[in-house]
Amino acid sequence: MTALAPHPDRLFPADPAERDLARRLHAAVAGAPIYSPHGHVPAAMLADDEPFPDPAALLITPDHYVTRMLHAVGVPLGDLGLARDGVPSPASGRAIWRTLCERWDVFLGTPVRFWFESEFSEVFRLTEQPSAQNADALYDQLAATLATPEFRPRALFDRFRIAVLATTDDPADDLEAHARLAADPTFTGRVVPTFRADRYMHPDEPGWADRLDRLAARADVDTSSYAGLLEALRVRRAAFAAAGGTATDTGVIDTGSEPLAEAEAARIHSAALDGSVTAAEAVAYRRNMLYRLAEMAADDGLVMQLHPGVHRNHHRPTFDAYGPDTGHDLPAVGSFTEPLTPILRDFGTNPTFRLVLFTVDETTFSREIAPLAGFYPSVYAGAPWWFLDTPAAILRYRRAITDSAGFIKTSGFIDDTRAFCSIPARHDMSRRVDASFLASLVVTHQLAEEDAFALAHRLVDDIPRSTFRLG
Repeated sequence: MTALAPHPDRLFPADPAERDLARRLHAAVAGAPIYSPHGHVPAAMLADDEPFPDPAALLITPDHYVTRMLHAVGVPLGDLGLARDGVPSPASGRAIWRTLCERWDVFLGTPVRFWFESEFSEVFRLTEQPSAQNADALYDQLAATLATPEFRPRALFDRFRIAVLATTDDPADDLEAHARLAADPTFTGRVVPTFRADRYMHPDEPGWADRLDRLAARADVDTSSYAGLLEALRVRRAAFAAAGGTATDTGVIDTGSEPLAEAEAARIHSAALDGSVTAAEAVAYRRNMLYRLAEMAADDGLVMQLHPGVHRNHHRPTFDAYGPDTGHDLPAVGSFTEPLTPILRDFGTNPTFRLVLFTVDETTFSREIAPLAGFYPSVYAGAPWWFLDTPAAILRYRRAITDSAGFIKTSGFIDDTRAFCSIPARHDMSRRVDASFLASLVVTHQLAEEDAFALAHRLVDDIPRSTFRLG
């Protein structure tokens, strides 16, 4: 069997002097608390604190980074535990784990392999690389480990040194799990909700009217009118803030933000409810709603995260069978400077407004995002996201952003994950890459060594805390 022993110098530079400095920079922050201001781990997992069901249910099935790559080499999603047409997968946890082990080479050279190797070695203390030969033995070892109290969700939360974990929540969510955590004196962590209103911005999507009804019931505001929808969103934003939330998130295909006159928006809202809305009207409504969400952020101070440019559910048959977030979302070309003009014209210098821009089109880092962050007090350059949260792309991000925006106008690392046990591995990867980048600036005499150590700390501490107003 091949030993599982991640190299201590992984991701550090090859040059000996630069590598030594990167080692020391990383060592200075390796044990720092984790701030995770954007993610998808459910609060109920920590509130319930139940043992994880089995290794596959924890490590494979919910992680579309993993399932999409296995699907790409011919593994049906149903064989990885995903429910098809609402019917639970018949695949056992052991069988799903064997599938991963048999195809372990699929992940060679990828960030998924990096995260898994760090996670398996440092969290679960595995000493062998997965393979077809040892799949059952590793499964039994992991299953036994997960049955111990030390591997319950709250124990791992503490072990991972998570200072803040933000979840992503629908405005109509009751936030009951967050309330239970806040009221539980035995839980000393901080888990905060993030307000995500995407599903109310698209009046031509199936189920939009039903979602309005659910929101109306939660906010106790009639959402059959456009004005009522806006008021219901304001009510729920206040509820999220009262529950500890400091941010919102918005995912749209483009960043168009031209506001509509109230009468025109109200007309389109009514047309959507009676089924007569056109595609062009739906686009205009969605772009208007993006502006209105920015307007609300300029009023209440919730940090506005914007995640545009993803073609959702690219493969319709997979969506029909397995639903969303199952690996077939794909990057689109991005643009920020022109389409965000209405928002930045009206709120860009408002001290209450804060906008963190993310992209899956890295050509926009130096061309648009960094220059915007380098002028507008409200704009911050979000960390590399999704298809770009890789060692190489993080390094390219630093090189592209720093010239125009420096370090202070960046967000800090964003793990954006449902894979709870990968959080420390993801943050460690970012810390290693940042240590390497800082070391490169020092050895080329662009940065003093003491400034590099100060920045290494700020990148994992006060920069994410300040950007997301976490206190």
